[in-house]
Amino acid sequence: METNATTNENLNMYEKAENYTKTSLELIKLKTVSATADVLSTLTSRIAVGAVVAFFTLFLNIGLSLWIGKELGEYYYGFFALAVFYLLVAVILHKTQHKLIKTPIGNMIVSSILKESKN
Repeated sequence: METNATTNENLNMYEKAENYTKTSLELIKLKTVSATADVLSTLTSRIAVGAVVAFFTLFLNIGLSLWIGKELGEYYYGFFALAVFYLLVAVILHKTQHKLIKTPIGNMIVSSILKESKN
């Protein structure tokens, strides 16, 4: 009689452990999906804003180039002047890319993922 009771208790504990494991795995899956969705939605919205800013910048640069070129006497001088300006910006960004670009983006992604795991 005692053997049946022990066997039933072991089976019951085994079922509870199995249910707990399945529930824990499901919770991990859901948290991972939630964190991934948050990161992707943030990235998508930033890309959309970036595209609009890129078009604005493109047309602004064309206008500035034409205006500077008109002031300098030849339109292509304005394009050369802005090209030199962007070359300087590129050199500065290259020298400070870890501080200005890589570290903040990495921190944003990590904090977004960790924010989900805390909830």
